[in-house]
Amino acid sequence: MDLGLADRVYLVTGGGRGLGRATADVLVAEGARVVLSGRTEDTLAAALEELGDPAHRDRAAYVVGDNADPDLPRRLIATARERWGRIDGALVSVGGPPTGTVTATTDEQWTTAFGSVFLGAVRVAREVAAELGAGGSIAFVLSTSVKGPLTEMAISNGLRPGLAMIAKQLADELGPRGIRVNGLLPGRIGTERVAELDALHDDPGAARARAAQGIPLRRDGEPSEFGRAAAFLLSPAASFVSGALLPVDGGSLRAL
Repeated sequence: MDLGLADRVYLVTGGGRGLGRATADVLVAEGARVVLSGRTEDTLAAALEELGDPAHRDRAAYVVGDNADPDLPRRLIATARERWGRIDGALVSVGGPPTGTVTATTDEQWTTAFGSVFLGAVRVAREVAAELGAGGSIAFVLSTSVKGPLTEMAISNGLRPGLAMIAKQLADELGPRGIRVNGLLPGRIGTERVAELDALHDDPGAARARAAQGIPLRRDGEPSEFGRAAAFLLSPAASFVSGALLPVDGGSLRAL
Protein backbone atom coordinates (compact mmCIF):
# COMPACT_ATOMS: atom_id res chain seq x y z
CA MET A 1 0.00 0.00 0.00
CA ASP A 2 1.22 3.47 -0.87
CA LEU A 3 1.10 5.58 2.32
CA GLY A 4 1.17 8.80 0.31
CA LEU A 5 4.28 10.09 2.11
CA ALA A 6 6.35 11.09 -0.90
CA ASP A 7 7.83 14.59 -0.48
CA ARG A 8 5.91 15.29 2.75
CA VAL A 9 7.86 16.88 5.59
CA TYR A 10 7.66 15.76 9.22
CA LEU A 11 9.28 16.94 12.43
CA VAL A 12 10.43 14.10 14.70
CA THR A 13 11.43 15.03 18.25
CA GLY A 14 13.61 12.52 20.03
CA GLY A 15 14.58 11.41 16.54
CA GLY A 16 18.22 10.52 17.09
CA ARG A 17 17.50 7.11 18.59
CA GLY A 18 14.79 4.80 19.84
CA LEU A 19 11.21 5.07 18.67
CA GLY A 20 11.66 8.48 17.08
CA ARG A 21 14.55 7.23 15.00
CA ALA A 22 12.65 4.08 14.03
CA THR A 23 9.81 6.24 12.75
CA ALA A 24 12.17 8.54 10.86
CA ASP A 25 13.69 5.49 9.14
CA VAL A 26 10.28 4.44 7.82
CA LEU A 27 9.21 7.96 6.85
CA VAL A 28 12.36 8.50 4.81
CA ALA A 29 12.18 5.05 3.22
CA GLU A 30 8.62 5.91 2.12
CA GLY A 31 9.78 9.12 0.44
CA ALA A 32 9.16 11.70 3.17
CA ARG A 33 11.61 14.28 4.50
CA VAL A 34 12.31 14.67 8.22
CA VAL A 35 13.75 17.20 10.65
CA LEU A 36 15.01 15.38 13.73
CA SER A 37 15.65 16.83 17.17
CA GLY A 38 17.48 15.44 20.17
CA ARG A 39 19.81 16.42 22.97
CA THR A 40 23.03 14.92 21.58
CA GLU A 41 24.56 16.21 18.36
CA ASP A 42 26.74 13.12 17.83
CA THR A 43 23.66 10.88 17.88
CA LEU A 44 21.76 13.15 15.51
CA ALA A 45 24.72 13.48 13.16
CA ALA A 46 25.05 9.68 12.99
CA ALA A 47 21.34 9.34 12.27
CA LEU A 48 21.56 12.00 9.56
CA GLU A 49 24.45 10.22 7.88
CA GLU A 50 22.52 6.98 7.73
CA LEU A 51 19.28 8.62 6.62
CA GLY A 52 21.17 10.67 4.06
CA ASP A 53 22.73 7.78 2.15
CA PRO A 54 22.67 8.01 -1.67
CA ALA A 55 19.25 6.38 -1.85
CA HIS A 56 17.77 8.99 0.52
CA ARG A 57 19.88 12.07 -0.17
CA ASP A 58 18.52 15.42 0.92
CA ARG A 59 15.72 13.90 2.97
CA ALA A 60 16.89 14.64 6.52
CA ALA A 61 18.09 17.50 8.72
CA TYR A 62 18.43 17.96 12.46
CA VAL A 63 18.19 20.51 15.27
CA VAL A 64 19.94 19.97 18.61
CA GLY A 65 17.61 20.66 21.52
CA ASP A 66 15.55 19.24 24.36
CA ASN A 67 11.75 19.34 24.32
CA ALA A 68 11.96 21.42 27.48
CA ASP A 69 13.54 24.27 25.46
CA PRO A 70 10.76 26.78 24.64
CA ASP A 71 12.59 27.76 21.45
CA LEU A 72 12.80 24.24 20.01
CA PRO A 73 9.50 24.30 18.06
CA ARG A 74 10.44 27.56 16.33
CA ARG A 75 13.83 26.18 15.29
CA LEU A 76 12.33 22.92 14.01
CA ILE A 77 9.68 24.74 12.01
CA ALA A 78 12.21 27.22 10.59
CA THR A 79 14.53 24.39 9.51
CA ALA A 80 11.72 22.55 7.72
CA ARG A 81 10.57 25.68 5.92
CA GLU A 82 14.08 26.72 4.94
CA ARG A 83 14.99 23.28 3.61
CA TRP A 84 11.76 22.16 1.97
CA GLY A 85 9.21 24.98 2.22
CA ARG A 86 6.47 23.02 3.99
CA ILE A 87 5.42 21.08 7.10
CA ASP A 88 2.96 18.21 7.03
CA GLY A 89 3.10 16.91 10.57
CA ALA A 90 5.09 15.86 13.60
CA LEU A 91 5.91 12.87 15.75
CA VAL A 92 6.18 14.18 19.30
CA SER A 93 8.48 11.84 21.21
CA VAL A 94 10.61 12.32 24.32
CA GLY A 95 13.13 10.20 26.14
CA GLY A 96 11.85 8.04 28.96
CA PRO A 97 11.66 9.75 32.36
CA PRO A 98 13.56 8.42 35.40
CA THR A 99 12.33 5.25 37.05
CA GLY A 100 11.13 5.18 40.64
CA THR A 101 8.19 4.91 42.98
CA VAL A 102 5.82 7.71 43.88
CA THR A 103 7.16 7.85 47.42
CA ALA A 104 10.81 8.01 46.32
CA THR A 105 10.45 10.49 43.44
CA THR A 106 11.48 14.01 44.42
CA ASP A 107 9.81 17.31 43.59
CA GLU A 108 12.80 18.19 41.43
CA GLN A 109 12.45 14.99 39.39
CA TRP A 110 8.73 15.63 38.88
CA THR A 111 9.32 19.25 37.87
CA THR A 112 12.13 18.43 35.45
CA ALA A 113 10.15 15.62 33.82
CA PHE A 114 7.03 17.78 33.57
CA GLY A 115 8.96 20.42 31.61
CA SER A 116 10.23 17.91 29.06
CA VAL A 117 7.76 15.02 28.96
CA PHE A 118 4.52 16.98 29.38
CA LEU A 119 4.84 20.72 28.78
CA GLY A 120 7.51 20.28 26.10
CA ALA A 121 5.30 17.86 24.17
CA VAL A 122 2.28 20.15 24.48
CA ARG A 123 4.32 23.13 23.29
CA VAL A 124 5.70 21.32 20.24
CA ALA A 125 2.23 20.10 19.25
CA ARG A 126 0.65 23.52 19.78
CA GLU A 127 3.26 25.39 17.74
CA VAL A 128 3.30 22.81 14.94
CA ALA A 129 -0.50 22.83 14.78
CA ALA A 130 -0.41 26.55 14.04
CA GLU A 131 1.67 25.80 10.93
CA LEU A 132 -0.38 22.93 9.53
CA GLY A 133 -3.07 23.00 6.91
CA ALA A 134 -5.72 20.47 5.98
CA GLY A 135 -4.21 17.00 5.78
CA GLY A 136 -1.70 17.71 8.53
CA SER A 137 -1.08 15.11 11.21
CA ILE A 138 0.38 15.00 14.72
CA ALA A 139 1.17 11.83 16.66
CA PHE A 140 2.26 11.61 20.30
CA VAL A 141 4.52 8.78 21.44
CA LEU A 142 3.02 7.85 24.81
CA SER A 143 3.14 4.48 26.63
CA THR A 144 0.94 1.63 27.76
CA SER A 145 1.07 3.48 31.11
CA VAL A 146 -1.82 5.51 29.66
CA LYS A 147 -4.03 2.46 30.30
CA GLY A 148 -2.41 0.92 33.38
CA PRO A 149 0.48 1.67 35.74
CA LEU A 150 3.92 0.26 35.11
CA THR A 151 6.00 -0.92 38.07
CA GLU A 152 8.63 1.59 39.24
CA MET A 153 7.53 4.10 36.58
CA ALA A 154 5.76 6.74 38.68
CA ILE A 155 6.57 9.71 36.45
CA SER A 156 5.44 7.95 33.29
CA ASN A 157 2.31 6.73 35.06
CA GLY A 158 1.56 10.26 36.19
CA LEU A 159 2.27 12.25 33.01
CA ARG A 160 1.45 10.00 30.05
CA PRO A 161 -2.30 9.69 30.75
CA GLY A 162 -2.55 13.50 30.81
CA LEU A 163 -0.82 13.71 27.44
CA ALA A 164 -3.27 11.16 26.08
CA MET A 165 -6.11 13.50 27.04
CA ILE A 166 -4.24 16.38 25.41
CA ALA A 167 -4.09 14.33 22.21
CA LYS A 168 -7.81 13.61 22.39
CA GLN A 169 -8.70 17.27 22.99
CA LEU A 170 -6.36 18.46 20.24
CA ALA A 171 -8.07 16.06 17.86
CA ASP A 172 -11.36 17.80 18.69
CA GLU A 173 -9.87 21.28 18.34
CA LEU A 174 -7.97 20.71 15.11
CA GLY A 175 -10.39 18.36 13.37
CA PRO A 176 -12.47 21.17 11.83
CA ARG A 177 -9.27 22.38 10.11
CA GLY A 178 -8.69 18.93 8.62
CA ILE A 179 -5.77 18.16 10.96
CA ARG A 180 -5.57 14.75 12.65
CA VAL A 181 -4.10 14.00 16.09
CA ASN A 182 -3.41 10.52 17.45
CA GLY A 183 -1.35 8.78 20.11
CA LEU A 184 0.77 5.63 20.11
CA LEU A 185 1.06 3.40 23.17
CA PRO A 186 4.28 1.38 22.84
CA GLY A 187 4.86 -1.58 25.09
CA ARG A 188 8.21 -3.35 25.28
CA ILE A 189 10.06 -2.40 22.11
CA GLY A 190 13.70 -3.44 21.76
CA THR A 191 15.25 0.02 22.06
CA GLU A 192 18.21 1.32 24.05
CA ARG A 193 15.74 2.53 26.69
CA VAL A 194 14.34 -0.97 27.31
CA ALA A 195 17.88 -2.39 27.47
CA GLU A 196 18.76 0.25 30.06
CA LEU A 197 15.72 -0.68 32.16
CA ASP A 198 16.56 -4.38 31.94
CA ALA A 199 20.13 -3.61 33.02
CA LEU A 200 18.79 -2.34 36.36
CA HIS A 201 18.05 -5.98 37.29
CA ASP A 202 20.64 -8.39 38.66
CA ASP A 203 19.99 -10.71 35.72
CA PRO A 204 18.90 -8.68 32.64
CA GLY A 205 18.33 -11.82 30.58
CA ALA A 206 15.98 -13.27 33.17
CA ALA A 207 14.18 -9.94 33.39
CA ARG A 208 13.61 -9.98 29.62
CA ALA A 209 12.33 -13.55 29.76
CA ARG A 210 9.88 -12.70 32.57
CA ALA A 211 8.63 -9.67 30.68
CA ALA A 212 8.03 -11.75 27.55
CA GLN A 213 5.68 -14.01 29.49
CA GLY A 214 3.33 -11.05 29.93
CA ILE A 215 3.20 -10.38 26.18
CA PRO A 216 0.84 -12.63 24.18
CA LEU A 217 3.31 -12.67 21.27
CA ARG A 218 6.00 -13.76 23.78
CA ARG A 219 8.64 -11.32 22.60
CA ASP A 220 9.69 -7.68 22.56
CA GLY A 221 8.69 -5.62 19.56
CA GLU A 222 11.22 -4.50 16.97
CA PRO A 223 11.74 -0.72 16.59
CA SER A 224 10.81 -1.03 12.92
CA GLU A 225 7.45 -2.51 13.90
CA PHE A 226 6.69 0.60 15.93
CA GLY A 227 8.05 2.83 13.16
CA ARG A 228 5.68 1.36 10.59
CA ALA A 229 2.66 1.89 12.88
CA ALA A 230 3.68 5.49 13.58
CA ALA A 231 4.34 6.26 9.92
CA PHE A 232 0.91 4.91 9.01
CA LEU A 233 -0.85 7.12 11.57
CA LEU A 234 1.03 10.17 10.31
CA SER A 235 0.35 9.39 6.67
CA PRO A 236 -2.54 10.26 4.35
CA ALA A 237 -3.36 6.54 4.30
CA ALA A 238 -4.84 7.06 7.79
CA SER A 239 -6.88 10.06 6.65
CA PHE A 240 -10.00 9.17 8.69
CA VAL A 241 -8.17 8.10 11.86
CA SER A 242 -8.08 10.83 14.51
CA GLY A 243 -8.34 10.89 18.29
CA ALA A 244 -7.15 7.28 18.42
CA LEU A 245 -4.73 5.76 20.93
CA LEU A 246 -3.05 2.85 19.18
CA PRO A 247 -1.29 0.20 21.31
CA VAL A 248 1.87 -1.20 19.75
CA ASP A 249 2.54 -3.75 22.43
CA GLY A 250 2.17 -7.30 21.15
CA GLY A 251 -1.20 -7.58 22.89
CA SER A 252 0.05 -6.93 26.44
CA LEU A 253 -2.61 -4.36 27.32
CA ARG A 254 -5.63 -6.04 28.87
CA ALA A 255 -7.86 -2.94 28.97
CA LEU A 256 -10.28 -2.13 26.17
